[in-house]
This record gives sequence, structure tokens and C-alpha cells, in this order.
Amino acid sequence: MPMPSAHAPPRLAALPVLLGLPLLLAACSVQKPPFAQLSGMLMDDRLNEVSGLAASRAHEDVLWMLDDGGHAPRLFAVGTRGQLLATFRVDGIANTDWEDLSAFELDGRRYLLVADTGDNGGLRRSLQLHVFEEPAALDAQATGRALRPDWSIAFRWPDGARDCEAVAVDPILGQVLLISKKRTPPELFAVPLRPRDEEVQVAQRLGTLTGVPPPSAEELRANARMARIRHQVTAADIAPDRGRIAVMTYNEVLLYRRGARQNWAQALAGKPAVHELPWLPQAEALGWAQGGRGLFATGEFAPAPLLYLNTD
Repeated sequence: MPMPSAHAPPRLAALPVLLGLPLLLAACSVQKPPFAQLSGMLMDDRLNEVSGLAASRAHEDVLWMLDDGGHAPRLFAVGTRGQLLATFRVDGIANTDWEDLSAFELDGRRYLLVADTGDNGGLRRSLQLHVFEEPAALDAQATGRALRPDWSIAFRWPDGARDCEAVAVDPILGQVLLISKKRTPPELFAVPLRPRDEEVQVAQRLGTLTGVPPPSAEELRANARMARIRHQVTAADIAPDRGRIAVMTYNEVLLYRRGARQNWAQALAGKPAVHELPWLPQAEALGWAQGGRGLFATGEFAPAPLLYLNTD
């Protein structure tokens, strides 16, 4: 760009820039923010294998998280910048393979559902879902307090073992949705949120998911085994308004919309919006933000980034 003449009046020399400024500002104002934005970092070594995440329904700017199987049964309250706020031990149940976490409201109370549904070896005959009322206090005195489930749900698959890391709750329908991990296409199941009895429930198969990207030819050539793993489903969550469900793989987030007259099987059989994830170490934790305006996501292996995903 040529420099203005040394003899030109300063105001005239700046006039083209000033005239163009409103257009520049207008262009900047309509730019869409990136899908993935860094919200914070998980630095605490107790958060070293996060496999489930849910936004609190009782506390502003608080996320609940849990560790994968093999760790002590605990729930963590974490700020949206990644800072650990409180730790609660869980009594009376084991962390066999905790894989997802959901937050929901029912009958005026706020709950967290822990999904003990992982089964890498395909050996478990039954699996468990545990429901806790959300702790009311997150101050320093709250850390170390014990939680016990308000109720638990034992279930089995109808036709053989499956690994499952993606679980979501629809309290209006009274359903817990479960998505299989290693089947192609992924399968959708449901069990009652409040079973009428304490018997082992049999998960009902509702359908399959459409639109989960298959591995590309380039990925298969580079590493066929890892290419197939990258697109396996690792987390899911239903938006607070129940109009969308988010499904995460190691590689992408899929957003499915549900019409007013659709059930979840019909919604997940539709075409999703697919967003590729930036680098995230073993992406396994996903949850809608309060109000449902976006999502939070993180992965195993601390330190890990805590991402905010813009869904507008």
C-alpha cells in the first residue's frame, strides 16, 4: 500500500481508512467464532483419566467429572477454567469401569448419573447406573464428604456383551440412552430411569446411529487399527431443552437435532452436523453447558485441555 503524500492534509490522507472502517467492523462482527475454544486446563493430578463430564444443574460455572475404571470411586467438582473445587468420595459402590456422567432434573431435584458401563473385554454379565443427588455445598468443608447413590439400575444387553462409553438421560421420557462403542454402526439402547423393580433390566434396542464418519482411505493406509478406533463413540449428552443430542468420538463431535414429533431413535437416524475436534488426548468426556448454548469437552491424561465447543 503506497504511503500518503507528505504534502497531503492529514485528515484527507486518513479519509479512505476511516470510510473503510465501518465495513471492516461489520465484517469482523459477523465472523463466526471457532467451533473449539480453550476454556481452561486440567492440571490437578487427581484428574488424570477423566472419562465423564456433566455441567452442574445446581451451581453456576461448575462441571462434574469422574475418573475411568481402576481409580477410587470419586466425583469431582471442577470450574470451567479447569480448577478443582471439591472432591467427594462415593461409598457403597465400586468403580469397575466408570465411563460417562449425566446431569438432569427430576421432580424438582438435581441429580448426577454415573455410568459403570465400560467392558473392554466383553466379559461383564451386567452393568450398573448409579444416581446421586447433586451436593448442595462445594466449599472447603465439602471436600472429602461421602456420597451414596439415591438409587441404582442394574441392566444387561439383550444379546451378548458390549462396550459402552456414551450414556445420556432424558428425564421427561424416563429413559437412559446407551450407545455402543465398537459396533458399526453404533447401536442405540434404552433402559428405564426409574425401574419399577430391582430386577436386572434388559436394555431395549431402539436403532442405530447414522452419520458417524468411517475411517478414510488415507487413515486406513497409515494405521488401519487406529483408524477404526478414532471414530468409535466415547460420550453423549442430551441438551437441556431436549432438542439436540451431542455424540463424541475420539475424532469428532456429531450434533443431531430432534424434531418435536421425533423420538431419539428417529433423531439419531438423521443426518448430523459433524465437527472435527482439535487435538484432545483420548477424548472421552462431553457435556452440554448450562443453558445448552455450547458444550464442554476434555480427555484422559492430565494435564489436558478443557474445551468449550460453540454450537450456535
